[in-house]
Amino acid sequence: MVISVGNRFAFGDLDACPMAVPGMWRAVIHACKSPCHQTFVNYRGSLLPSHPEYLWAQRGRELALNLIDPPLPLFKVQSFTAAMDFMDAFPEGDDPLLVHCNQGESRAPSIVLLYMAKRLRSIPDDDYATARAVFETLVPPGTYRPGKGLETFLTQQWELR
Repeated sequence: MVISVGNRFAFGDLDACPMAVPGMWRAVIHACKSPCHQTFVNYRGSLLPSHPEYLWAQRGRELALNLIDPPLPLFKVQSFTAAMDFMDAFPEGDDPLLVHCNQGESRAPSIVLLYMAKRLRSIPDDDYATARAVFETLVPPGTYRPGKGLETFLTQQWELR
C-alpha cells in the first residue's frame, strides 16, 4: 500500500519497501526497526544503545530508523529530527519521497505530518491535534491511525524541530 500526499511525499507499509528496487523514489525513509534498520546495520534482536547507528543509519538516498510502535512513548526526539533533516536534503523533485513503516498507518504518516507542519509549514504547527486534523483531510479517510505511544509522544514533544 502506498498513499500519496500531494506530489512531494508518499507513505506506505512494508510492501512498499523498495530496498530491492532502487530508483523508484527520490529518497526513502524506512521507519521500522525490523527488518530495515536491522538489515542496514546488520544485526538481529536488539542493538546496544552505544552503537553509533543505534537510532538511525543512512546509506545514500535511504535512511533507516530504529523505530518500533509501542503503546508507551519510547521514542527519541533525535530520530524524528534526523528524519526531517534527511527530508530537507532531498527537496521536491519529479518523484515523491517515500516514508514507510511495517503497516503504513502510524510511524510513516506521522513523519510526513511532522515534516509538513514543522519544516514546510504547509499544515498548522499550533499543536499535534490541529496538525493531525488538517493532515487527515489530505489523505484517504482511516489511513492515518497512529499508535497510542506515538500519539502521546507527538502531543508531549510537539515543540521538536
